Amino acid sequence: MKFEPVIGLEVHAQLLTDSKLFCGCSTKFGSEPNTQVDPICLGMPGVLPVLNRKAVEYAIKMALAVECEVNRKSVFARKNYFYPDLPKGYQISQYTEPIAERGCLEIEVDGVKKTIGITRIHMEEDAGKLLHGEGPEDAGFSFVDLNRTGVPLIEIVSEPDIRSADEAQAYLKALRDILIYLGICNGNMEEGSFRCDANVSVRPVGAEKFGTRAELKNMNSFKFVKEAIDYEIQRQIDLIESGGKVVQETRLFDSAKGITASMRSKEEAHDYRYLPDPDLLPLMVSDELVSEVRSTLPELPRAKRERFVTEYAIPAYDAGVLTASRDLAGYYEQVVSETGEPKLSSNWIMGELLRLLNEEGRDVKDCPIPPSGVADIIKMVKGGQISGKMAKEVFEEMYRTKKAAADIVKAKGLTQISDEGELAKIVEEIVNANPDNVAKFKAGKTNVIGFFVGEIMKATKGKANPGVINKLLKEKLEA
Repeated sequence: MKFEPVIGLEVHAQLLTDSKLFCGCSTKFGSEPNTQVDPICLGMPGVLPVLNRKAVEYAIKMALAVECEVNRKSVFARKNYFYPDLPKGYQISQYTEPIAERGCLEIEVDGVKKTIGITRIHMEEDAGKLLHGEGPEDAGFSFVDLNRTGVPLIEIVSEPDIRSADEAQAYLKALRDILIYLGICNGNMEEGSFRCDANVSVRPVGAEKFGTRAELKNMNSFKFVKEAIDYEIQRQIDLIESGGKVVQETRLFDSAKGITASMRSKEEAHDYRYLPDPDLLPLMVSDELVSEVRSTLPELPRAKRERFVTEYAIPAYDAGVLTASRDLAGYYEQVVSETGEPKLSSNWIMGELLRLLNEEGRDVKDCPIPPSGVADIIKMVKGGQISGKMAKEVFEEMYRTKKAAADIVKAKGLTQISDEGELAKIVEEIVNANPDNVAKFKAGKTNVIGFFVGEIMKATKGKANPGVINKLLKEKLEA
């Protein structure tokens, strides 16, 4: 029997607001434990939550970006459950009436496009974090850091339309790209600001009824998401084929072992006891607010990729790399505007620039070479002032020292020799000094031209223009 996976993803994205969802505490990551808390996010008696307007605008922004319908009325509820990092004993979330519903997102895997439905987007506050002691004094103890408690989240719930780990990975990457483009989430999976749970089940190919699902947690990279889903799919198939039954449960992914392990039986929604929060009025979203937020939407990743391919006539691969972030895409367009060379600009940015940035783990926002600097290098190579090899040397020094290309070329005496009269004399000297190789060329061994080029480069200390050399050599040897 052949099986097919059925996968749905629940993605949590922390919103980049300065303050928490219902209080004024900072959302900054990495502060000392329990220093960004107040009576409201700690759930002290008698306090009242006040909704963060910016978080609402960000949630609407994401909803519009993935073609969701923004509900004009949504309701906050108390999701009741006990956990040490939940100080109130409940989490403020949305349940029956979320802020947005019925959206979609197009993905592409191996050249095949597919649309994944989005069931809903709802707002909620994040929980705190447990820190498990590992030192000799702390072993066996767990500590609670409540700095994260109350940080605004949106949860994006997909339809069970995903049929492979590769599709799940592509969907996650596409979501993350949009969130970053919108400037509402930094997408950092390691810090937990972008994280997902995967509901995975299998069923016989052709069957309509879904199989029993397991929910996978603890996946903090795209690589681990793929590995966890692939493992879980095979685990469930092996279990069914051996006569066993898949049970509904929550499983953790052990990245060191590459396996999923049972954590607890999976709760249904009614187990949480969702109750409307009496401290918060229904959230009413006006048409004017939706229109206002829509007007701030930037060009999104897919549209930008398609435009780059058509407008700049660059390969789809190049467009994919260059639109990985809004900053990189903007950088590229500035270079092209100065050079008029879309493909050359793409080559330099994807090759030399990204290599240097990746070596240091730097973002293009922090690049020491401005777009005009890359344009200068391209113009100098195209104009014959320096060779491609020299250009790479100059470019690296520009990156390290922040000096201008022209200043480095002048200081190092790297200006390429392109004057035909000057080079013709050197060509003649080299050719006349090597009659044996001239005879080989005339006998049909044209590869000896490489020898002459090498000798001329030695004589000019690598400064001769290769194009001019080859032209003059051919004329001289065929004469």
